[in-house]
Amino acid sequence: MKVVIVGGVAGGMSAATRLRRLDENAEIVVMEKGEHVSFANCGLPYYIGGVIGERSALLPRSPEGFKERFALDVRVRQEVLAIDRTARTVTVRNHRSGVDYVEQWDHLVLSMGAEAVVPSVPGVERAHVLRDVADADAVVRAAEYARTAVVIGAGFIGLEMAENLHTKGLSVALVEQAGQVLPPLDPEMAQPVAAHLRAHGVAVRLGARVGRIGPDTVVLGDGSAVPADLVVMAAGVRPRSDLARAAGLALGPGGGIVVDASLRTSDPRIHAVGDVAEKVDAVSGNPVLIPLAGPANRQGRLAADSIMGSPVRDTAGHGTAVVGVLGLTAAVTGWSEKRLRTAGRAYRVVHIHPPAHASYYPGAAPLSLKLLIDAGTDRVLGAQAVGTEGAARRIDVLATAMAGELSASDLLGLDLAYAPQYGSAKDPVNMLGYVADNLASATTATVQWHELDAVRAAGAAILDVRTPDEFAAGAIPGAINVPLDQLRQSMTGLPPGRLIVYCHAGQRGHTATRLLSAGGRDVANLDGGFLTWQAGVGSAPEAMSQPISGAAPGCAHARPVCRTG
Repeated sequence: MKVVIVGGVAGGMSAATRLRRLDENAEIVVMEKGEHVSFANCGLPYYIGGVIGERSALLPRSPEGFKERFALDVRVRQEVLAIDRTARTVTVRNHRSGVDYVEQWDHLVLSMGAEAVVPSVPGVERAHVLRDVADADAVVRAAEYARTAVVIGAGFIGLEMAENLHTKGLSVALVEQAGQVLPPLDPEMAQPVAAHLRAHGVAVRLGARVGRIGPDTVVLGDGSAVPADLVVMAAGVRPRSDLARAAGLALGPGGGIVVDASLRTSDPRIHAVGDVAEKVDAVSGNPVLIPLAGPANRQGRLAADSIMGSPVRDTAGHGTAVVGVLGLTAAVTGWSEKRLRTAGRAYRVVHIHPPAHASYYPGAAPLSLKLLIDAGTDRVLGAQAVGTEGAARRIDVLATAMAGELSASDLLGLDLAYAPQYGSAKDPVNMLGYVADNLASATTATVQWHELDAVRAAGAAILDVRTPDEFAAGAIPGAINVPLDQLRQSMTGLPPGRLIVYCHAGQRGHTATRLLSAGGRDVANLDGGFLTWQAGVGSAPEAMSQPISGAAPGCAHARPVCRTG
């Protein structure tokens, strides 16, 4: 059996090495267009910033290393130009010799990955992209003589580039066409990330379109010019599927190659894996592009198993991703509220702002969590987390709960590790479950920050149950202040009609709603309290109604993730 694999890195090399472990006698040929068949894609920004000091650390294995350990025929600088499905051949150009040749195959694996989206604006040829080691080398060379930099695109890769160029000592501006950074997140969750960037000296320009790139500036649509000795384009990626299209393989709505659960394309002798292949969205069941390293590695392994005749089934994707930004972490899994609204799904929302570990243990930092829940089934549809510690851990737990089809209320019963320096006896994930259970049982009613104006226009009064000092430090306009501990004695003096109660983060508000409900009042708690409202009104309000592509982050998944390292 002869297997030809087009493209290396995560998906292709996982397929190649798994095939060798399953079959010592198979002939396995890997064709890689670039210079490096295996490199740490996700480490590239940190090499540019100097966090990873040695370039060699990005290159874990050479073609010679793969030949020695796995007996693989790995050929770099070899570009596959065409696929002949009838003859079962590929036409290959050797970029070292300039000679084209034909290679036979019994099975073909397509792992061409994705390419950077480069908008057609004047001067764009001066912009750098970041997809491989050669791109990183070019940015390092350019940064050596630069004092100012503009990063275009505020998705995951854009934020990492902004962080690392800032760390390198450059004056950095981040330009994003959307009204928020990190489009996969909802605006009230993304706003603290933008504020954190600004607090560290990164200029953040939101809702800004690039008009042209000049010799030493980026000119925006409003005519303003941003200094830019160095320009990095991080506007997303799209699948490299032209080869498959020319071969007549079926493509999906996002331009990725259509595959079945075994990673077979419309030609059963051809498999496709990684960023070039469409996945199944775990929430909708529809095709989606998820350009992430984890799915690519897993699919490479599964494709090898499928070629060897084992029954395999790829798992549906949630698009779980995390990014670090100058000491702050943002993480996401599943669908956002924006996307649920666009799809017309009925849902519930939970915001909480607990300390990341026990508040009495030194250094407890705040953690913001958001949970999206199916209103009919209590199924977890998505989650977001932002904080200086604990965000990634909680999103991993929630992504696992989603994969295990736990309900939101089931989260309250999870048996999670606890010590005061790591968490609380009621972990933040458990707290999400408690609130979700209250909503599912109608113990508490809530309203969201972006619903408050409409609710007030309908006649509701806003009641702040924080202390007078908290109220004086900042409050929702028009709210009346009755501290929680005085509420029982003051109930008769409250305005008639519906009441919307809020506190700092929601917990005292919940206690107040129970007290007022027992007194016969029509009352709801402002979900996430003043903290969530403040972040929401400080973000771009229109982001809540901004259409989200069903093709899922700055990648072509409509939500810029691009994690293929």
